Amino acid sequence: MLKAHYKKHTLNFKRPSGTSRGVLTQKETFYLILESDSIAGVGIGECSTLIDLSIDHVPGYEAKLKEVCANINEYVVNPHKTLLEWPSICFGIEMAIMDLQGGGTRELFPSPFTLGKKGIYINGLIWMGSFEYMKEQLAAKLKDGFRCIKIKIGGIAFDEELELLGQIRNEYNADDLELRLDANGAFTNEEALDKLDQLSDFDIHSIEQPIKQGDWKAMQELCKKTPIPIALDEELIRIQKIEEKESLIATINPDYLILKPSLLGGFNACHEWIDMADKNDVKWWITSALESNIGLNAIAQWAFLAAAPPSEGGLPQGLGTGQLYTNNIDSPLVIQNSRLWYRGEWNMKGIINT
Repeated sequence: MLKAHYKKHTLNFKRPSGTSRGVLTQKETFYLILESDSIAGVGIGECSTLIDLSIDHVPGYEAKLKEVCANINEYVVNPHKTLLEWPSICFGIEMAIMDLQGGGTRELFPSPFTLGKKGIYINGLIWMGSFEYMKEQLAAKLKDGFRCIKIKIGGIAFDEELELLGQIRNEYNADDLELRLDANGAFTNEEALDKLDQLSDFDIHSIEQPIKQGDWKAMQELCKKTPIPIALDEELIRIQKIEEKESLIATINPDYLILKPSLLGGFNACHEWIDMADKNDVKWWITSALESNIGLNAIAQWAFLAAAPPSEGGLPQGLGTGQLYTNNIDSPLVIQNSRLWYRGEWNMKGIINT
């Protein structure tokens, strides 16, 4: 028999982090702690939502989590069906089960990554802010050795964003520095193509979600005409049934998919997207969604095995969020020379001893 309880944790950002949906200073997350009568140790999963983005960031979330913990033996049988409307809780259970089965070591997917022998190539992330702040972040990422940079746009004047990109390209060509953009749906349907045309002057690798999700026809037309490859991100979040996933990819025909397990319902749901993408020659990469190091750890271990490395035609992953918080969980995850490594030890006292 299994027993479960949860602990709430408020993560504090080191600096306010801006997107086109607003500025973040704090983020709530929940740790689901799983115990068994027959297995030593405890399994820990993270249930993490994002305001205005996760379908389960709703009133009653904590009450649902409490109910799930009280009836955990029923929910572990098939959380991907019973928690379809609660993707982050589904992922938390999936994570906790795997951790428990591994003896509570936080090693969910043993590999050369968890042995510290290989790292995962990741992109550096530039948050929205003032022009000077974005330049400051960029300089720091380049100093740290990143050669793939993701810049969130749509939060300052478009002319300033163009100026920033122009300054980057004056110093680094596309062979030396890959530029990804993330608009988070900031462009209107009417202005999107014109803005993409202007952005294309700077050898952009891809742009995530240029217009708001939900308008498949508009996104389909944009994907046909765009001079910059388009990656779907928010567009995937409310699409849960396999036939809906097939229909979305067939209709829109994007260049890339962005896979975020906390928002999509865990590894099982992401593998469904991967299968659909591979069948339709759509490329993809994996990113975290501002989880603490508990969730980031699980996603990174899975990503190492699921995604091909750049040397085999794979893409840098979006897993550089572990350094955002002042009060994150102490973990073995470190970033060195544009790669995420698993080195060091866990400190779980604050979670387990409660």
